[in-house]
Amino acid sequence: MPASSSLSDATSSTDSDFASPPSLDLLVLTFNCAKTLINTPIFAHHVQTALSQNASGLPDLVVLSLQELAPLSYCFIGGYFLNPYLARFQDAFNLAVKNYLVDHPVAHRSEPHDSAVSLSQSVRPPKSPYTLVRANNVGYTAILLFARDPARLHGIQEAEVGFGAADMGNKGAVGLRMLYQSAKGPSTELTFVSTHLAAMEWNLPRRNANWAAIMRGMAFENPEAVVTNFRKSSNPSTPEEELGETDNLLYDEHHAEQLRLQQQLHNISVFRPSSHLFVSGDLNYRISTTSPPPTAIFPSLDPESANYYPDFFRRDQLTRERKAGRTLHGLEEHPVHFPPTYKYDVLPPKSPEAIETEVPWRFAPHRYPSWTDRILFLDVPSWVKGKAGGYSQKPAMKVRAYDALPLLRTSDHRPVFLRVDVPLIEPGDLAPPAGIVDASGVRDPRVRLPMEIDPEAWERRAAARRKEVMAGWSMFLWSTKQGAWILTTLLAISISVYWLSRGF
Repeated sequence: MPASSSLSDATSSTDSDFASPPSLDLLVLTFNCAKTLINTPIFAHHVQTALSQNASGLPDLVVLSLQELAPLSYCFIGGYFLNPYLARFQDAFNLAVKNYLVDHPVAHRSEPHDSAVSLSQSVRPPKSPYTLVRANNVGYTAILLFARDPARLHGIQEAEVGFGAADMGNKGAVGLRMLYQSAKGPSTELTFVSTHLAAMEWNLPRRNANWAAIMRGMAFENPEAVVTNFRKSSNPSTPEEELGETDNLLYDEHHAEQLRLQQQLHNISVFRPSSHLFVSGDLNYRISTTSPPPTAIFPSLDPESANYYPDFFRRDQLTRERKAGRTLHGLEEHPVHFPPTYKYDVLPPKSPEAIETEVPWRFAPHRYPSWTDRILFLDVPSWVKGKAGGYSQKPAMKVRAYDALPLLRTSDHRPVFLRVDVPLIEPGDLAPPAGIVDASGVRDPRVRLPMEIDPEAWERRAAARRKEVMAGWSMFLWSTKQGAWILTTLLAISISVYWLSRGF
């Protein structure tokens, strides 16, 4: 798949490369958890591998994008029921970092140092240098943000949208936005979206519609409040203007006001002009619109095979739909060199006592193996690429690694991660200049939104959230053992009260 000209593999830390503009070391990892608690040590081992690949130090920020985090009733209720599932990931990440620091004793210093990765744990492992800054979910889908220095993050905002049944979050997206302030250099805005789009091969139009729902409904401020406040602050029409005596002037003023309102709505959208954007998750795009027949040919991981998996990527729906402008508008993806990430059948363990860092598997016969789990981003815009800013190299997204981790026994998906150096570009410089805003034919979503924001997005989400809570408790009471005990207890209490009242 062709990549943007600014995408390149970084082989060394930018901290030691003074010819490059300052950058943020970012790790994004996406994983469909299959509604099951993860094995903490095993997941930590795989995360440690991700931390070590093509890097000599720890990232500044880590974002975990999780789908099907827990049973749906737990996800809808949240809080106490969801915390154990989130805690497993926090524990696994901290364990991965501690083990990494044991094997890389100077990785936390300013000078990078390479060493081998180890599965063993130290007797006195160093304290994890990361803080869980924010964790949020919409239904099945969650996002976790870890930072080495939380004080550098300012103005954190959240956004969410559901596009499942009745706009609930059995499918949906959750986002975080923040300003990252470097120690001595510039600041930059970051937006992260974790999402889970519609499943099944034949649901391609619905996946595209899900993405449209994200563009339309994910707002980091209440769009209705933005519109209301704008109308209050706008100049009211005079009686002469209302009678049409100054039509041309009135038209110009109203047009200018409409542009200002559109800009304010643009600023609260996913495509905020002054922000970097990363979209990750189980996007569910397949390589076919139909299920495989019994005689279907599946990809092979053997490079000598005639069915070696890279040949199948040419059928990838996401690449085709994205380039046609029907989904993930304006976003780029680093070249995909890893095998399909879905769907796997996990085979019985070779030894009951063995620590399974590698799980035996086969591709599930009823689904075409596909690259469903992906991470994309907005590239550095054209009006910034040409500015070196005193450095010998121009600002660019420098991808260190984009790869899939091994399969875990608890899921039929493989985790995928992206390690990238994000250039620290001031929000004012990242936003398009006025001349570009007025230009026609520009497809960058920082310039012009592909779809207008729904002014009632927050109201719709609040109504859907109320439905989620009711549906969650209903499912919990009628479909879980804990719920059965609660119903039995309530029934016993009701019967006891009834007989006691009759006795008196």
